[in-house]
Amino acid sequence: MLEYEKMYKEQGYTAICGVDEAGRGPLAGPVYAAAVILPEGLLIEGVNDSKKLTEKKREELFDVIKEKAAAYCIASASVEEIEELNILGATMLAMKRAVEGLSVKADFAMIDGNKKPPLEIPCEAIVKGDAKSESVAAASILAKVSRDRYMLEMAEKYPVYSFEKHKGYGTKVHREAILEYGPCEIHRPSFLKKLMSGEK
Repeated sequence: MLEYEKMYKEQGYTAICGVDEAGRGPLAGPVYAAAVILPEGLLIEGVNDSKKLTEKKREELFDVIKEKAAAYCIASASVEEIEELNILGATMLAMKRAVEGLSVKADFAMIDGNKKPPLEIPCEAIVKGDAKSESVAAASILAKVSRDRYMLEMAEKYPVYSFEKHKGYGTKVHREAILEYGPCEIHRPSFLKKLMSGEK
């Protein structure tokens, strides 16, 4: 999981961050991103693509990553920004905020996926980066746990939608609640068009 880090170190970069997002697909809530710089050679046991880990394991690793990282930053883009920019644009904005918010300035960024945000430092998009790079996997865990925690808070504020169960994704329970009660302020209007118009 450190071959990408090693490769860019060999090219002369010294502060390499991994970047990933969480929440592109849900019908509700912001999109989150995180950037993580790990100390050279550090492998944290259990770190992997956040989607392959249990919620309990992600929660445990969240604190370990924050403690052991040389620097980390968790950022988001709001529902309003998702509507204004579209989800890809908002995701890139959240990633840019995460990289620029690092307490240690990164000189290279490894971005999970196939698109690169507009950064002032060199970066590389790595498809399935969260399964190939320790730093990207660590970022995926920070982003996912942070977003999940936000959605749990929203579940208390808007109990009728059962956000605690699906975290805003378009499950049957969630779709039925939207149709029964209408959307709330953290729903993404552009994501609800088909549902609200009755299209399948």
